[in-house]
Amino acid sequence: MAGGTRGPVPVPLESHSANVTQDVLNLLDSKEPLHSSDDFPTIPQPEIKAALDRLASRSMVEYETSDTEEVTLTAEAETIVADGSHEYKVWDAVKQAGKIPIKELPKIVGADSAKVGQGNAFKNKWIKKDGDSLVLVANEVQDTTRDVLAGIKDTKALSDTKLLNDLKKRKLVTLSKVISYTVKKGPKYAKEIPVEVTDLTADMIASGSWESANFKPYNFNALGASQGAGALHPLNKVRQEFRNIFFSQGFVEMPTGHFVDSGFWNFDALFVPQQHPARDMQDTFFISDPVKADKPRADPDIDAQLDAMEAGSRRLFASDEKRQVKPRNYEQYFKNIKEVHQDGAFDSIGYRYPWSEDETLRLVLRTHTTAVSTWVLHRLAEDPRPARYFSIDRVFRNETVDATHLAEFHQIEGVIADFGLTLGGLMKFLETFFSRMGIDNLRFKPAYNPYTEPSMEIFGWHGGLKKWVEIGNSGMFRPEMLEPMGLPKDMRVYGFGLGLERPTMIKYGVSNIRDLLGHKVDLHFISNNAAVRLEKN
Repeated sequence: MAGGTRGPVPVPLESHSANVTQDVLNLLDSKEPLHSSDDFPTIPQPEIKAALDRLASRSMVEYETSDTEEVTLTAEAETIVADGSHEYKVWDAVKQAGKIPIKELPKIVGADSAKVGQGNAFKNKWIKKDGDSLVLVANEVQDTTRDVLAGIKDTKALSDTKLLNDLKKRKLVTLSKVISYTVKKGPKYAKEIPVEVTDLTADMIASGSWESANFKPYNFNALGASQGAGALHPLNKVRQEFRNIFFSQGFVEMPTGHFVDSGFWNFDALFVPQQHPARDMQDTFFISDPVKADKPRADPDIDAQLDAMEAGSRRLFASDEKRQVKPRNYEQYFKNIKEVHQDGAFDSIGYRYPWSEDETLRLVLRTHTTAVSTWVLHRLAEDPRPARYFSIDRVFRNETVDATHLAEFHQIEGVIADFGLTLGGLMKFLETFFSRMGIDNLRFKPAYNPYTEPSMEIFGWHGGLKKWVEIGNSGMFRPEMLEPMGLPKDMRVYGFGLGLERPTMIKYGVSNIRDLLGHKVDLHFISNNAAVRLEKN
C-alpha cells in the first residue's frame, strides 16, 4: 500500500492529496500520457501539483506544465444560453404582440432585457419605433449572441478577438488562467509508492537493516516556507541613496529626532516675521499642551549626538592649530533675534513691528528641518569654520491631503558654510549634486524666501513627463539670520532642500502619494519592490 515512514516504522498517508497521488499511479498503469484537465477535472490545481511533485521527486513520473486562457460564461450569459438573448426576447415579444408600447416593454420582458435588448434589436434592424410603440421589421432572426455563448460554453474558447472583447465589455464572459499538466511514467514508476525511511536510527545501524532500507530522497527543488521577513519601505531605500550621496561629498548628518520645536527655532531665528502666513493655524500644527516652550537653552543630549556625528570629520581635518572656542550665549542670541525683527540690527532695518515673546515660544510641529539647521549653525558660531551638514527627516504642514500632498512628509536639506561663497558656486554645486541623482539638465528661477537672499527655485527636465518640473529650492542665508548667531560677517552659508517623496514616486512609478505613505499602503508593494539607484533610469 502507499505509505510513508518515520524511521523504520511505516506511517500511512491518509490525506486527500495522498489519494490523488495513488489515483495518478493507477491511471498511468492503463493510460499514458495523462492530461490533468481531462482526467482529473474536479481536483484543484494545487492538489494535482502537490501529488505530481511528490511522485516526480521519486522519479516515478515526469510531467510538463502548460498555461492556457479559458473563456468562462458569467451568470447572465448562462441565462442567455438557456432563455435567449435580451434582444431576442424583445423581438420575440414584439412578434407575438404585433405592436408593443415602449412603456409596457419592461413589464413584458423584464427591466434588464428591455434596457439592453431594445437598443441591440434596433441595431440589428429587428424592430423599429412607430410613434410611442415598437413594431416588427424582421420576420425571422438568428440569435447570434446565444449561439456564440453556447459555443463558448462547450469549447471554453473564442477565436474572434473583437467579439471576445465586446462580450467582456458586456460582462457576459470572463478570462481565467488554467494550468494543466501532461504526465508520463518516470524511470522508477511503480503502482505504489514504496515504503521510505526518513531517519537513520541507532537500531537500524545495530541490526544492519539500514543497508537494504529505501531512504527517502531529498527534494532539492522544494521551496522553503515563507519566513515573513521584514522589508525596507521604498522611502527608506531612496533615503539611504541620498545619505550616500551626501556622505560621499563630505557632509555630516544633523540630529533630527525631535519633531516638536518652538516658534523661535522654526520661524524667528530664520528671520520669518511673526505676521507671516506660514505661521497661521491653517498652515502650521500648534501644540495645545504645553502651549509654550522654554527660552533657547543648552541641550547636552543633542550636543552629544552631533559631537559623535562630527567625530570622523574632525579627525579627517584635524590640525595642530589650537582653535579658540567661544561658548554660546543663548540669552544674547534671543535678544539679537528680537532686535533684528523689531528695531533692525546688523546693518538691517528689520521688520519694525512689536515682537512678541509669547509668539516666539509657542510650540509647533516643525514645518521644515531648517529649524534643525538653525540650531546647528548657531552651534557652529562657537568655532566658525568651513562645514557641511545635511538632514533627511519628517516635517509637518496643515495641508489638505490629496494625490500629491500629505500633512506629514519628508524633507531633504543641506547647508554649506564657508568663507567667500558665491551664488555661482551654489549653482555649480547643485549641478554636481543633482547629477548624482541622474538629473543633468537644471534651470534656476529667482524666488523669494524670508531667510535666503538671493533665493532660487530649481527645475529639472523630466524625460518621462517631457517637461520641466520643480525639484527643489535653494539660496544663501541672509545676514539677519547668521550674524545674530555670532557667525563672522564674511562667512556665507548655502542652503538647499527638496522633498523625499517626489523622487521616490518617480523612481517607483507611483502617481498617488497616499499609495506611498499612510495607512492605505499595500504591504505587498513595500515587500516586493527592490532598491533603486538614483542615477540609473
